[in-house]
Amino acid sequence: MTSPSDTAAAIADRVIALSEPKLRNLIAVVGPPASGKTTLAAVLHKTLNDRGVRTGLVAMDGFHLDNSILDARALRARKGAPETFDLAGFSSLLQRLGTEGEVIAPTFDRALDASIGSSSVVSPEMTTVIVEGNYLLLNEPGWRDLSAYWSLSVMLSVSAAELEMRLLDRWRQFGFADDEAMAKARGNDLPNALRVQENSLEADMKFSQ
Repeated sequence: MTSPSDTAAAIADRVIALSEPKLRNLIAVVGPPASGKTTLAAVLHKTLNDRGVRTGLVAMDGFHLDNSILDARALRARKGAPETFDLAGFSSLLQRLGTEGEVIAPTFDRALDASIGSSSVVSPEMTTVIVEGNYLLLNEPGWRDLSAYWSLSVMLSVSAAELEMRLLDRWRQFGFADDEAMAKARGNDLPNALRVQENSLEADMKFSQ
């Protein structure tokens, strides 16, 4: 197991060694829920900018379907599963990142449990963009097509026992009792994690977290 800063340094070395992009290199940071990918993406973002690589950051979570849509489709309990994201919208954003100077992207507010549209900017000066999410390498229809966008892909792996512990802590921090936290983790998050770890395409770099 390596620290986020050591992992970010190793990834940054690979990013800097990439061929000069026509517009941008897109770096996929992938992992199951609670694998530490959001933390790593933030550390990598700072590391690259500190090393003179103008870098943006985009999260797949900005493409969560709204809770009203999930309720209408009886999918609220599965929020976070692949079918609860706007895959077409996400894919369109990735395509635009490779062809357009300024790109406006959504973000996700965990406290509100909602996506916030047009809330982040990838500027023309950003020649590298880190994209973080669970399913960036998922080997399923539609999702596997995303692999064509990545200049470099990074997969984080975590043991099932460690993931369960982290997920339980996450839900407790949001105010859920132990039994409710366990139900959320085992009913949705852990199946999603297993889907990522057992059914993803091969990444360029792998790290245990």
